[in-house]
Amino acid sequence: MSRKPSRRQRGREVSGILLLNKPLEETSNGALQRVKRLYNAKKAGHTGSLDPLASGMLPICFGEATKFSQFLLESDKTYEVTARLGIATTTGDAEGEILATLEPPKLEIKTLEETLQDFRGLITQIPSMFSAIKHNGEPLYKLARRGIEVERPSREVTIYELILKEYTGETVSLDVHCSKGTYIRTLVEDLGKALGCGAHVAKLHRSNAGPYKGQKMYSHEELEAILEQDGVPGLDACLLPMETAVAVWPYLQLSSQTGYYLRQGQAVLVPKAPTEGWVRLYNQDECFLGVGEIQDDGRVAPRRLLDTKTLVSRGLREYNSPSNELNNEQQ
Repeated sequence: MSRKPSRRQRGREVSGILLLNKPLEETSNGALQRVKRLYNAKKAGHTGSLDPLASGMLPICFGEATKFSQFLLESDKTYEVTARLGIATTTGDAEGEILATLEPPKLEIKTLEETLQDFRGLITQIPSMFSAIKHNGEPLYKLARRGIEVERPSREVTIYELILKEYTGETVSLDVHCSKGTYIRTLVEDLGKALGCGAHVAKLHRSNAGPYKGQKMYSHEELEAILEQDGVPGLDACLLPMETAVAVWPYLQLSSQTGYYLRQGQAVLVPKAPTEGWVRLYNQDECFLGVGEIQDDGRVAPRRLLDTKTLVSRGLREYNSPSNELNNEQQ
């Protein structure tokens, strides 16, 4: 019996993080696939969906950077949102059917600010039926499109900043800095209820994700122009180092001995290491190795490490086995 030839994944090996400025009316997966084809990348993934209605920062992780994408998914986000007052919709945004229309109240800025204060800090939200949360393995939005509504448990999220930018009487524009898991459409709907007139998201733009505040974002058109003018090297120059995904974590430099054992999957003791939490790991030449976590006994346990092939491509010679004396000492 002959074996089927193995199906090899096509594309080139490329690692790094691209900050894509996702356009309106494009799904996050559609944007990902478009960029992946442009880079001819073997492996890529995005770090948290943006609705087709929303534009803005969508970090795309290529190659080994996908090992750290979960940390961007769990990071804080910043949004610019415009809420349309007086109109409640089925989806909480401009694409939904109108449920109710009320005349927005004429508010003084002081009154509006007092209402906004109730949405700052730790708050509770009930996720929208048009979210990507799964119920029995199926996304809620698919159930909602079939007219099915299920009970959703409330969740606590943190609104670090909620800044009033503009109030026109019919619209409220806000800057929102929030924790992971925050639903902006739910925030706007709840604000509309608090004001007694209903509201929906008219415009939404993600200006920041995780550590990338103020960083350059690239549109599809810019990337295509760079490819045409400078080729693949030009595209690769747009990528940020993968370690930027965890740039806020403490830096920890390993000796050749500790680096060797850590790459064997062993937890190691490192002088002056933090007493808890996650850390970025580097060798003596300041080459990024991956991330680790401090255990209860103070040792650093490896969690996500770059593979040897990637390290060699970045100019790192593979750690050699320490001498027997050092082996015995470590054991």
